[in-house]
Amino acid sequence: MKSFWLKTLSAWGALVLVLLPTHLPRWLDAGSLDSLEPRRVVRGTISRRETLASALQGLLSPAGVHRLVEAARPVYDLARLSVGQPFGLALGPDGLLRAFTYGVDDLRTLRVLRRGEVLEAEMVTRSFEARVAGVSGVIESSLFATVTAAGEDDQLALDLADIFAWDVDFNTEIRRGDSFRVAVEKLHVDGRFCRYGRILAAEFVRGTRVLRAVRYDGARSSGYYDAAGTPLRKAFLRSPLKFSRISSRFTGARLHPILNVTRPHYGVDYAAPVGTPVLATANGLVTLAGWKDDYGKTVRLRHPNGFETLYGHLSRIDVAPGQRVTQGMRLGAVGMTGLATGPHLDYRMVRRGSLVDPLKVQSPPAEPLPPGERSAFEHTRDERLALLPAEPLPRSASTTP
Repeated sequence: MKSFWLKTLSAWGALVLVLLPTHLPRWLDAGSLDSLEPRRVVRGTISRRETLASALQGLLSPAGVHRLVEAARPVYDLARLSVGQPFGLALGPDGLLRAFTYGVDDLRTLRVLRRGEVLEAEMVTRSFEARVAGVSGVIESSLFATVTAAGEDDQLALDLADIFAWDVDFNTEIRRGDSFRVAVEKLHVDGRFCRYGRILAAEFVRGTRVLRAVRYDGARSSGYYDAAGTPLRKAFLRSPLKFSRISSRFTGARLHPILNVTRPHYGVDYAAPVGTPVLATANGLVTLAGWKDDYGKTVRLRHPNGFETLYGHLSRIDVAPGQRVTQGMRLGAVGMTGLATGPHLDYRMVRRGSLVDPLKVQSPPAEPLPPGERSAFEHTRDERLALLPAEPLPRSASTTP
């Protein structure tokens, strides 16, 4: 009788593991797992530098792990484990594997089941449920802080900054009292929020200037447009760093911090930690990727219409001479090589052989909306702008009785 109940519990344990989603519901906490111990159901997450063999050490023999890997190989290579991803397995009273699951990502779960003497693998795929949510806020200190105060993740701040990156330098042009409104897709699986989807509409208010963006995906065009149908994307980004601060501006006379002499500084210095990604502000060709005098490790790009950009004092370079790069592509990382007192990026722009102030260059827009899509765009625009939440109140005003 005891053997019968052990077999029954083991079978139920395997069934529970197979049917549970990769991310277990809240009611099944660590304490609940203790009650599953007689069924030999075990779950965990992949740690840094962990292999499947080390994750399952003491649970499966090396031969058992090998059989599991070979059974899964036609569906998924278990040598490609990602840190933080969940796994689980159920063992029978004989110590043999009954079931194994591995969460490949939010939507895919590898499942390996024993059927007689054979292990069979399959990939279980689910779909996101997109729910549109409205988020708004008034900036008190930074965009990140305001988004966090609204109960959202930093990624939403990054996505919002990406949309307006051609019109707003989020390193220098953000002021207290600026505000934003966003209608964003929140992607859920089994009722659990996983990540953000598309921002369908956004508004950013800077003083008296109101910027609006609408996501439009047409037959011949796709991207973010303003309410008039003009694309927000332009030839040059406003900044080669997503978030930083300007430590020195374009000027004809500056006291050099090391040489202690006054001389021109025909660039913009962005102070940022070593390792901060440096991005190409426009499509171009790499004409220099190496050491350049006082600039240290440097990348120089040649762009259409007589423009060049230079990125100096890098700690590393991720491109090579002759390589073509696209706007937003990583060129290297912030450093302090060459003549520098601290980690920063020296960003310079040349137009037809003359150095110009990058902060004052008016970048031309991308290709306009095709005339044949005007009606479809206006319909989408009206629908999505209506999704924006009400205008936010300053925190001081919203807390006043």
